[in-house]
Amino acid sequence: MSIRFPAPLQPGDRVAVCAVSSGVPEVLQGRLDASLQALRAAGFQVLEGATLRRQQHGASGSAAERLTDLNRFLYDPTVRAILPPWGGELALQLLAGIDFPHLATLAPKWLCGFSDVSTLTVPLTLRAGWATLHSPNVFDLSEPARQQEMQALWHSWRYGLPPLQQAATRFWRFGDPGVTENSRVRVLGGGSSVIEGRLLGGCLDVLSRLVGTPYFDLAAFKQQPTILYLENAELAPYELLRALSGMRLAGVMDGLAGLVLGRSSGPALAADGGLGYQDAVQQALAGLHCPVVLDADIGHVPPQWCLLNGAWARLEVRAGTALLQQSYPAGGEPTLSG
Repeated sequence: MSIRFPAPLQPGDRVAVCAVSSGVPEVLQGRLDASLQALRAAGFQVLEGATLRRQQHGASGSAAERLTDLNRFLYDPTVRAILPPWGGELALQLLAGIDFPHLATLAPKWLCGFSDVSTLTVPLTLRAGWATLHSPNVFDLSEPARQQEMQALWHSWRYGLPPLQQAATRFWRFGDPGVTENSRVRVLGGGSSVIEGRLLGGCLDVLSRLVGTPYFDLAAFKQQPTILYLENAELAPYELLRALSGMRLAGVMDGLAGLVLGRSSGPALAADGGLGYQDAVQQALAGLHCPVVLDADIGHVPPQWCLLNGAWARLEVRAGTALLQQSYPAGGEPTLSG
């Protein structure tokens, strides 16, 4: 399938901050305002979604309210980017109301974020052919400890592609920038590996729920070499094993050029002490006919890479570190809006 890439953002462009899942409660709106100010300081015109500053019953509003907000920005040709503040739990409720065939006829725009945002970015890539960005969420633009990561996000918007990214040497333990541990990207089974293919992926917790639906049908995408990346947010070892095994049984992992797992923020050990995270991964993926990379800078344990779904990637893993390079695939180029 053909993937179309959004054009780089320019000063003066309009960007919409839209809560497709969770909104931002009042107690955290000071930090949200600081992040919105960072967007304005870069020269962007910032539009706020109607439900951005609300949160009730697990979401920023009803499914109908959030869908109306999202569709308004999807179809407004003057809006160049849709930036959810963060993820949440209930983006799944919006999928049936999105007209993907119609969007496939329109110029793509940026949709960026991670966690529950993956519920929308991956279907947009697979069903509308829009390249989408798995990245830090816009809420964290003002977080001082994450400014190095944010440089990759700003670079992606400015140039249309993420920069060359090297694996971090340390990660945040318990999500605390003051408590870090050594980071070591590695290949399951040992050794080193170089993987090339088109990128696709996001949060395992939500994508595993889309298996068997039209929103996660990889058949056309996998006509070219594909690197699937996944990150575990909350799944405990038994559920992680079920999620990965279910994907494998459904054929999601057939024919991959490589599978990349981000650092897990889920429980390291099952409640009964019977199964650990590493054992769950080993049991689910043993014998997979492609390289499997573990503990990459993807997901809920900072720092994290920016990964452009649909981009061609070269991932080199050696001696506990990794280097990720992304480019437009052959024949791919940004598509101007308007």
